[in-house]
Amino acid sequence: MTGEQPLWRQRNFGVFWTAQTLSFLGDSFALVALPLLVLQATGSIARMGLLTAVGSAASVVAAVFAGALVDRVDRRRLLIACDLVRMVLYGLIPLVWLAGPHIWVLYTVLPVCEAVGMLFAVGYVTVVRGLVGTGRLTEANGRLNATAAAAGVLGPLGAGIVAAWTGPAAAVAVDAASFGVSAACLAFVRLGGRGGDERRAGDTSLWRDLRTGVSFLRGHPVLRSLTVLLTGFSFLTLGLTDLVIYHLKHDLGHGDGTVGTVMAVAALGTIAGSLLVARVRRGIGFGPTWTGSVAVCGLAFAGLGWVRGVPAVAALSAAFLGCVAMAGTCSMSLRQEVTPEPLLGRVTSAFWTLHYSAAPVGAALLTWAAERHGTAPVALVAGGCCVLIAGAALGTPVRGRGARPGAGSPGPACQPVAENTNENSAGPAHR
Repeated sequence: MTGEQPLWRQRNFGVFWTAQTLSFLGDSFALVALPLLVLQATGSIARMGLLTAVGSAASVVAAVFAGALVDRVDRRRLLIACDLVRMVLYGLIPLVWLAGPHIWVLYTVLPVCEAVGMLFAVGYVTVVRGLVGTGRLTEANGRLNATAAAAGVLGPLGAGIVAAWTGPAAAVAVDAASFGVSAACLAFVRLGGRGGDERRAGDTSLWRDLRTGVSFLRGHPVLRSLTVLLTGFSFLTLGLTDLVIYHLKHDLGHGDGTVGTVMAVAALGTIAGSLLVARVRRGIGFGPTWTGSVAVCGLAFAGLGWVRGVPAVAALSAAFLGCVAMAGTCSMSLRQEVTPEPLLGRVTSAFWTLHYSAAPVGAALLTWAAERHGTAPVALVAGGCCVLIAGAALGTPVRGRGARPGAGSPGPACQPVAENTNENSAGPAHR
Protein backbone atom coordinates (compact mmCIF):
# COMPACT_ATOMS: atom_id res chain seq x y z
CA MET A 1 0.00 0.00 0.00
CA THR A 2 2.81 2.37 0.81
CA GLY A 3 5.03 1.84 -2.25
CA GLU A 4 7.68 4.33 -3.32
CA GLN A 5 5.42 6.44 -5.51
CA PRO A 6 4.79 10.06 -4.53
CA LEU A 7 1.58 10.33 -2.59
CA TRP A 8 -0.09 12.35 -5.30
CA ARG A 9 0.40 9.45 -7.72
CA GLN A 10 -1.23 6.85 -5.46
CA ARG A 11 -4.78 6.49 -6.76
CA ASN A 12 -6.54 5.57 -3.50
CA PHE A 13 -4.86 8.31 -1.55
CA GLY A 14 -5.48 10.78 -4.38
CA VAL A 15 -9.22 10.11 -4.48
CA PHE A 16 -9.42 10.18 -0.70
CA TRP A 17 -7.46 13.42 -0.71
CA THR A 18 -9.89 14.94 -3.21
CA ALA A 19 -12.92 13.87 -1.19
CA GLN A 20 -11.53 15.43 1.98
CA THR A 21 -10.63 18.65 0.22
CA LEU A 22 -14.19 19.01 -1.07
CA SER A 23 -15.62 18.21 2.34
CA PHE A 24 -13.39 20.77 4.04
CA LEU A 25 -14.30 23.33 1.39
CA GLY A 26 -17.94 23.02 2.41
CA ASP A 27 -17.07 23.02 6.11
CA SER A 28 -15.18 26.27 5.69
CA PHE A 29 -18.32 27.81 4.23
CA ALA A 30 -20.28 26.72 7.31
CA LEU A 31 -17.51 27.96 9.63
CA VAL A 32 -18.33 31.50 8.53
CA ALA A 33 -21.98 31.15 7.47
CA LEU A 34 -23.45 29.68 10.67
CA PRO A 35 -22.05 32.32 13.05
CA LEU A 36 -23.16 34.99 10.58
CA LEU A 37 -26.68 33.55 10.56
CA VAL A 38 -26.83 33.79 14.35
CA LEU A 39 -25.30 37.26 14.44
CA GLN A 40 -27.66 38.43 11.69
CA ALA A 41 -30.70 37.18 13.60
CA THR A 42 -29.69 38.05 17.17
CA GLY A 43 -26.70 40.42 17.13
CA SER A 44 -25.25 38.50 20.09
CA ILE A 45 -21.79 36.92 20.36
CA ALA A 46 -23.05 34.99 23.39
CA ARG A 47 -25.66 33.29 21.19
CA MET A 48 -22.91 32.52 18.68
CA GLY A 49 -20.84 30.97 21.45
CA LEU A 50 -23.82 29.00 22.71
CA LEU A 51 -24.33 27.46 19.26
CA THR A 52 -20.63 26.56 19.13
CA ALA A 53 -20.89 25.04 22.61
CA VAL A 54 -23.99 22.98 21.77
CA GLY A 55 -22.38 21.62 18.63
CA SER A 56 -19.15 20.81 20.42
CA ALA A 57 -21.00 19.09 23.26
CA ALA A 58 -22.70 16.83 20.73
CA SER A 59 -19.26 15.97 19.34
CA VAL A 60 -18.01 15.01 22.79
CA VAL A 61 -20.99 12.73 23.41
CA ALA A 62 -20.57 11.14 19.98
CA ALA A 63 -16.87 10.59 20.62
CA VAL A 64 -17.77 8.17 23.42
CA PHE A 65 -19.49 5.91 20.88
CA ALA A 66 -17.41 6.67 17.80
CA GLY A 67 -14.35 4.53 18.46
CA ALA A 68 -16.31 1.38 19.25
CA LEU A 69 -18.40 1.84 16.10
CA VAL A 70 -15.48 2.64 13.82
CA ASP A 71 -13.54 -0.42 14.99
CA ARG A 72 -16.49 -2.68 14.15
CA VAL A 73 -18.03 -1.52 10.87
CA ASP A 74 -16.89 -1.06 7.30
CA ARG A 75 -15.10 2.28 7.54
CA ARG A 76 -15.62 3.34 3.94
CA ARG A 77 -19.37 2.83 4.19
CA LEU A 78 -19.41 4.71 7.48
CA LEU A 79 -17.61 7.69 5.95
CA ILE A 80 -19.99 7.77 2.98
CA ALA A 81 -23.05 7.54 5.25
CA CYS A 82 -21.76 10.40 7.42
CA ASP A 83 -21.30 12.61 4.35
CA LEU A 84 -24.79 11.86 3.06
CA VAL A 85 -26.44 12.56 6.42
CA ARG A 86 -24.70 15.92 6.68
CA MET A 87 -25.62 16.77 3.10
CA VAL A 88 -29.31 16.29 3.91
CA LEU A 89 -29.27 18.06 7.29
CA TYR A 90 -27.26 21.10 6.21
CA GLY A 91 -29.46 21.30 3.13
CA LEU A 92 -32.47 21.83 5.39
CA ILE A 93 -31.12 25.11 6.78
CA PRO A 94 -31.36 27.25 3.61
CA LEU A 95 -34.74 25.71 2.82
CA VAL A 96 -36.15 26.65 6.23
CA TRP A 97 -34.49 30.09 6.04
CA LEU A 98 -36.55 30.86 2.95
CA ALA A 99 -39.46 31.46 5.34
CA GLY A 100 -37.35 33.69 7.56
CA PRO A 101 -34.75 33.27 10.35
CA HIS A 102 -35.44 30.29 12.63
CA ILE A 103 -32.60 29.99 15.13
CA TRP A 104 -34.04 26.78 16.58
CA VAL A 105 -33.18 25.02 13.31
CA LEU A 106 -29.50 25.75 13.86
CA TYR A 107 -29.63 24.48 17.43
CA THR A 108 -31.32 21.30 16.15
CA VAL A 109 -29.32 20.57 13.01
CA LEU A 110 -25.82 21.57 14.12
CA PRO A 111 -25.57 19.17 17.12
CA VAL A 112 -26.63 16.23 14.95
CA CYS A 113 -24.21 17.22 12.19
CA GLU A 114 -21.41 17.67 14.70
CA ALA A 115 -22.09 14.24 16.19
CA VAL A 116 -22.06 12.66 12.73
CA GLY A 117 -18.96 14.70 11.95
CA MET A 118 -17.23 13.17 14.96
CA LEU A 119 -17.97 9.69 13.63
CA PHE A 120 -16.52 10.76 10.30
CA ALA A 121 -13.45 12.33 11.93
CA VAL A 122 -12.60 9.21 13.94
CA GLY A 123 -13.08 7.05 10.84
CA TYR A 124 -10.99 9.46 8.78
CA VAL A 125 -8.07 9.23 11.22
CA THR A 126 -8.17 5.44 11.27
CA VAL A 127 -7.98 4.93 7.49
CA VAL A 128 -4.98 7.13 6.66
CA ARG A 129 -2.40 4.60 7.88
CA GLY A 130 -3.98 1.91 5.71
CA LEU A 131 -3.74 4.18 2.69
CA VAL A 132 -0.12 5.32 2.98
CA GLY A 133 1.62 3.22 5.64
CA THR A 134 3.15 4.23 8.94
CA GLY A 135 6.34 5.72 7.52
CA ARG A 136 4.52 8.40 5.53
CA LEU A 137 1.86 9.40 8.04
CA THR A 138 3.24 12.82 8.87
CA GLU A 139 3.68 13.61 5.17
CA ALA A 140 0.15 12.39 4.33
CA ASN A 141 -1.44 14.21 7.25
CA GLY A 142 0.46 17.36 6.35
CA ARG A 143 -0.77 17.19 2.75
CA LEU A 144 -4.34 16.49 3.82
CA ASN A 145 -4.24 19.41 6.25
CA ALA A 146 -2.60 21.69 3.68
CA THR A 147 -5.22 21.11 1.01
CA ALA A 148 -7.95 21.34 3.63
CA ALA A 149 -6.48 24.71 4.50
CA ALA A 150 -6.33 25.66 0.83
CA ALA A 151 -10.04 24.89 0.72
CA GLY A 152 -10.22 26.99 3.85
CA VAL A 153 -8.85 29.96 1.92
CA LEU A 154 -11.47 29.70 -0.79
CA GLY A 155 -14.30 28.69 1.55
CA PRO A 156 -14.40 31.68 3.91
CA LEU A 157 -13.70 34.05 1.05
CA GLY A 158 -16.54 32.49 -0.97
CA ALA A 159 -18.80 32.36 2.06
CA GLY A 160 -18.21 36.03 2.74
CA ILE A 161 -18.98 36.95 -0.84
CA VAL A 162 -22.08 34.74 -1.00
CA ALA A 163 -23.26 35.99 2.39
CA ALA A 164 -22.79 39.60 1.30
CA TRP A 165 -24.69 39.04 -1.95
CA THR A 166 -27.43 36.56 -1.07
CA GLY A 167 -27.21 35.98 2.69
CA PRO A 168 -25.43 33.42 4.90
CA ALA A 169 -28.06 30.72 4.32
CA ALA A 170 -26.93 30.33 0.69
CA ALA A 171 -23.38 29.64 1.90
CA VAL A 172 -24.70 26.76 4.03
CA ALA A 173 -26.23 25.28 0.85
CA VAL A 174 -22.73 25.10 -0.65
CA ASP A 175 -21.61 23.19 2.44
CA ALA A 176 -24.44 20.67 1.94
CA ALA A 177 -23.54 20.13 -1.72
CA SER A 178 -19.88 19.53 -0.89
CA PHE A 179 -20.76 16.57 1.32
CA GLY A 180 -22.63 14.95 -1.55
CA VAL A 181 -19.62 15.24 -3.85
CA SER A 182 -17.30 13.96 -1.12
CA ALA A 183 -19.52 10.88 -0.63
CA ALA A 184 -19.38 10.18 -4.37
CA CYS A 185 -15.56 10.33 -4.33
CA LEU A 186 -15.30 8.02 -1.32
CA ALA A 187 -17.31 5.39 -3.19
CA PHE A 188 -14.23 4.90 -5.42
CA VAL A 189 -11.69 4.54 -2.59
CA ARG A 190 -10.33 1.15 -1.55
CA LEU A 191 -9.17 1.08 2.02
CA GLY A 192 -6.51 -1.21 3.42
CA GLY A 193 -7.48 -4.12 5.62
CA ARG A 194 -7.17 -4.10 9.37
CA GLY A 195 -5.16 -6.50 11.43
CA GLY A 196 -6.57 -8.21 14.46
CA ASP A 197 -10.11 -9.16 15.31
CA GLU A 198 -12.07 -5.92 15.43
CA ARG A 199 -15.22 -7.77 16.46
CA ARG A 200 -13.82 -9.14 19.70
CA ALA A 201 -16.18 -11.78 21.00
CA GLY A 202 -17.50 -11.14 24.46
CA ASP A 203 -16.18 -7.57 24.53
CA THR A 204 -19.08 -5.50 23.28
CA SER A 205 -19.52 -3.13 26.21
CA LEU A 206 -19.40 0.52 25.19
CA TRP A 207 -17.76 1.57 28.42
CA ARG A 208 -15.24 -1.25 28.19
CA ASP A 209 -14.34 -0.02 24.72
CA LEU A 210 -13.86 3.51 26.04
CA ARG A 211 -11.81 2.18 28.95
CA THR A 212 -9.61 0.29 26.51
CA GLY A 213 -8.81 3.51 24.68
CA VAL A 214 -8.26 5.41 27.94
CA SER A 215 -6.03 2.60 29.21
CA PHE A 216 -3.78 2.90 26.17
CA LEU A 217 -3.57 6.68 26.54
CA ARG A 218 -2.81 6.39 30.25
CA GLY A 219 -0.04 3.86 29.61
CA HIS A 220 1.76 5.97 27.01
CA PRO A 221 3.56 8.88 28.74
CA VAL A 222 3.52 11.26 25.78
CA LEU A 223 -0.11 10.63 24.81
CA ARG A 224 -1.17 10.88 28.46
CA SER A 225 0.46 14.28 28.81
CA LEU A 226 -0.87 15.51 25.47
CA THR A 227 -4.41 14.58 26.46
CA VAL A 228 -4.22 16.63 29.65
CA LEU A 229 -2.54 19.62 28.00
CA LEU A 230 -4.92 19.68 25.04
CA THR A 231 -7.92 19.58 27.35
CA GLY A 232 -6.89 22.99 28.63
CA PHE A 233 -5.97 24.27 25.18
CA SER A 234 -9.34 23.26 23.69
CA PHE A 235 -11.19 24.84 26.62
CA LEU A 236 -9.48 28.16 25.90
CA THR A 237 -9.60 28.25 22.11
CA LEU A 238 -12.80 26.62 20.81
CA GLY A 239 -14.61 29.96 20.75
CA LEU A 240 -11.82 31.84 18.94
CA THR A 241 -13.56 31.96 15.54
CA ASP A 242 -16.67 33.48 17.10
CA LEU A 243 -14.51 36.02 18.88
CA VAL A 244 -12.69 37.02 15.68
CA ILE A 245 -15.94 37.39 13.73
CA TYR A 246 -17.50 39.46 16.53
CA HIS A 247 -14.38 41.62 16.80
CA LEU A 248 -14.44 42.37 13.07
CA LYS A 249 -18.15 43.09 12.84
CA HIS A 250 -18.96 44.61 16.24
CA ASP A 251 -15.72 46.24 17.39
CA LEU A 252 -14.30 47.28 14.01
CA GLY A 253 -17.57 47.73 12.10
CA HIS A 254 -16.78 45.65 9.00
CA GLY A 255 -19.15 43.57 6.88
CA ASP A 256 -19.52 39.91 5.95
CA GLY A 257 -17.16 40.25 3.01
CA THR A 258 -14.34 41.39 5.28
CA VAL A 259 -15.01 38.49 7.64
CA GLY A 260 -14.70 36.03 4.77
CA THR A 261 -11.50 37.67 3.52
CA VAL A 262 -9.86 37.61 6.96
CA MET A 263 -10.79 33.97 7.52
CA ALA A 264 -9.43 33.10 4.06
CA VAL A 265 -6.13 34.86 4.77
CA ALA A 266 -5.97 33.14 8.15
CA ALA A 267 -6.34 29.77 6.45
CA LEU A 268 -3.11 30.48 4.58
CA GLY A 269 -1.44 29.99 7.94
CA THR A 270 -2.88 26.49 8.13
CA ILE A 271 -1.47 25.72 4.69
CA ALA A 272 1.98 26.94 5.70
CA GLY A 273 1.93 25.06 9.01
CA SER A 274 0.72 21.84 7.40
CA LEU A 275 3.36 21.91 4.69
CA LEU A 276 6.19 22.77 7.09
CA VAL A 277 5.39 20.43 9.97
CA ALA A 278 7.14 17.30 8.69
CA ARG A 279 10.35 19.21 7.94
CA VAL A 280 10.28 21.14 11.22
CA ARG A 281 9.71 18.01 13.25
CA ARG A 282 12.53 16.18 11.53
CA GLY A 283 14.77 19.14 12.28
CA ILE A 284 13.99 19.95 15.91
CA GLY A 285 11.95 16.99 17.15
CA PHE A 286 8.42 16.43 18.41
CA GLY A 287 8.62 18.27 21.73
CA PRO A 288 10.04 21.58 20.51
CA THR A 289 7.67 21.56 17.54
CA TRP A 290 4.58 20.97 19.67
CA THR A 291 5.41 23.25 22.59
CA GLY A 292 6.72 26.04 20.35
CA SER A 293 3.57 25.91 18.22
CA VAL A 294 1.28 26.10 21.25
CA ALA A 295 3.28 29.02 22.68
CA VAL A 296 2.97 31.00 19.43
CA CYS A 297 -0.76 30.18 19.36
CA GLY A 298 -1.09 31.78 22.77
CA LEU A 299 0.83 34.91 21.80
CA ALA A 300 -1.25 35.35 18.64
CA PHE A 301 -4.50 34.82 20.54
CA ALA A 302 -3.48 37.35 23.18
CA GLY A 303 -3.07 40.05 20.57
CA LEU A 304 -6.22 39.39 18.54
CA GLY A 305 -8.58 41.47 20.63
CA TRP A 306 -6.22 44.43 20.85
CA VAL A 307 -5.27 45.05 17.23
CA ARG A 308 -7.54 47.43 15.37
CA GLY A 309 -6.48 46.99 11.76
CA VAL A 310 -7.96 44.27 9.57
CA PRO A 311 -4.52 43.23 8.19
CA ALA A 312 -3.26 42.74 11.76
CA VAL A 313 -6.27 40.62 12.70
CA ALA A 314 -5.70 38.50 9.60
CA ALA A 315 -1.98 38.11 10.32
CA LEU A 316 -2.50 37.04 13.93
CA SER A 317 -5.28 34.66 12.91
CA ALA A 318 -2.95 33.14 10.31
CA ALA A 319 -0.20 32.73 12.90
CA PHE A 320 -2.63 31.07 15.29
CA LEU A 321 -4.05 28.65 12.72
CA GLY A 322 -0.63 27.86 11.29
CA CYS A 323 0.69 26.82 14.67
CA VAL A 324 -2.50 24.90 15.48
CA ALA A 325 -1.91 22.98 12.24
CA MET A 326 1.67 22.16 13.19
CA ALA A 327 0.84 21.09 16.72
CA GLY A 328 -2.26 19.21 15.57
CA THR A 329 -0.48 17.32 12.80
CA CYS A 330 2.22 16.25 15.26
CA SER A 331 -0.27 15.00 17.83
CA MET A 332 -2.52 13.13 15.41
CA SER A 333 0.33 11.45 13.54
CA LEU A 334 1.96 10.30 16.77
CA ARG A 335 -1.30 8.71 17.86
CA GLN A 336 -1.72 6.97 14.51
CA GLU A 337 1.84 5.67 14.59
CA VAL A 338 1.92 4.21 18.08
CA THR A 339 -1.59 2.77 18.30
CA PRO A 340 -2.18 -0.83 17.19
CA GLU A 341 -4.54 -0.96 14.20
CA PRO A 342 -7.41 -2.82 15.95
CA LEU A 343 -7.43 -0.18 18.72
CA LEU A 344 -7.03 2.94 16.60
CA GLY A 345 -10.71 3.90 16.54
CA ARG A 346 -11.15 3.44 20.28
CA VAL A 347 -7.95 5.28 21.18
CA THR A 348 -8.84 8.19 18.88
CA SER A 349 -12.35 8.27 20.33
CA ALA A 350 -11.07 8.25 23.91
CA PHE A 351 -8.52 10.96 23.12
CA TRP A 352 -11.09 13.30 21.61
CA THR A 353 -13.70 12.54 24.28
CA LEU A 354 -11.28 13.48 27.03
CA HIS A 355 -9.58 16.50 25.52
CA TYR A 356 -12.74 18.07 24.07
CA SER A 357 -14.89 17.39 27.13
CA ALA A 358 -14.42 20.86 28.61
CA ALA A 359 -14.32 22.75 25.29
CA PRO A 360 -18.08 23.50 25.01
CA VAL A 361 -18.05 25.15 28.42
CA GLY A 362 -14.96 27.10 27.42
CA ALA A 363 -16.56 28.38 24.20
CA ALA A 364 -19.68 29.51 26.04
CA LEU A 365 -17.64 31.24 28.77
CA LEU A 366 -15.24 32.88 26.31
CA THR A 367 -18.00 34.45 24.22
CA TRP A 368 -20.09 35.39 27.27
CA ALA A 369 -17.07 37.11 28.80
CA ALA A 370 -16.30 38.88 25.50
CA GLU A 371 -19.84 40.26 25.35
CA ARG A 372 -19.61 41.45 28.97
CA HIS A 373 -16.03 42.72 29.13
CA GLY A 374 -14.92 43.12 25.51
CA THR A 375 -12.77 41.01 23.23
CA ALA A 376 -9.42 42.56 24.19
CA PRO A 377 -9.12 41.49 27.87
CA VAL A 378 -10.68 38.07 27.17
CA ALA A 379 -8.24 37.37 24.33
CA LEU A 380 -5.31 38.50 26.49
CA VAL A 381 -6.23 36.18 29.36
CA ALA A 382 -7.00 33.19 27.14
CA GLY A 383 -3.84 33.66 25.09
CA GLY A 384 -1.72 34.01 28.20
CA CYS A 385 -3.12 30.75 29.54
CA CYS A 386 -2.20 29.02 26.26
CA VAL A 387 1.40 30.18 26.73
CA LEU A 388 1.32 28.74 30.25
CA ILE A 389 0.15 25.39 28.80
CA ALA A 390 3.19 25.39 26.51
CA GLY A 391 5.36 26.09 29.52
CA ALA A 392 3.73 23.28 31.50
CA ALA A 393 4.52 20.88 28.64
CA LEU A 394 8.22 21.43 29.34
CA GLY A 395 7.73 19.54 32.59
CA THR A 396 6.22 16.48 30.88
CA PRO A 397 7.47 13.75 28.48
CA VAL A 398 6.11 15.89 25.62
CA ARG A 399 9.21 18.09 25.87
CA GLY A 400 11.47 15.34 24.49
CA ARG A 401 13.08 16.04 21.14
CA GLY A 402 12.27 12.53 19.95
CA ALA A 403 9.09 11.84 21.98
CA ARG A 404 9.65 8.25 20.99
CA PRO A 405 6.46 6.21 20.57
CA GLY A 406 8.06 3.33 22.42
CA ALA A 407 8.56 5.38 25.58
CA GLY A 408 6.58 3.80 28.31
CA SER A 409 4.44 0.72 28.06
CA PRO A 410 0.90 0.60 26.81
CA GLY A 411 -2.02 -0.05 29.08
CA PRO A 412 -2.85 -3.57 30.22
CA ALA A 413 -5.42 -4.13 27.49
CA CYS A 414 -2.79 -3.43 24.86
CA GLN A 415 0.00 -5.78 26.04
CA PRO A 416 -0.54 -8.46 23.34
CA VAL A 417 0.30 -5.91 20.64
CA ALA A 418 2.87 -3.85 22.51
CA GLU A 419 5.55 -4.54 19.90
CA ASN A 420 3.54 -2.50 17.40
CA THR A 421 4.22 0.67 19.33
CA ASN A 422 7.96 0.56 18.67
CA GLU A 423 7.74 2.63 15.50
CA ASN A 424 9.38 5.77 14.21
CA SER A 425 8.46 9.02 15.88
CA ALA A 426 6.39 11.60 14.10
CA GLY A 427 3.03 13.07 14.50
CA PRO A 428 0.21 15.69 14.69
CA ALA A 429 -1.27 17.35 17.80
CA HIS A 430 -4.60 19.18 17.60
CA ARG A 431 -6.92 16.37 16.56
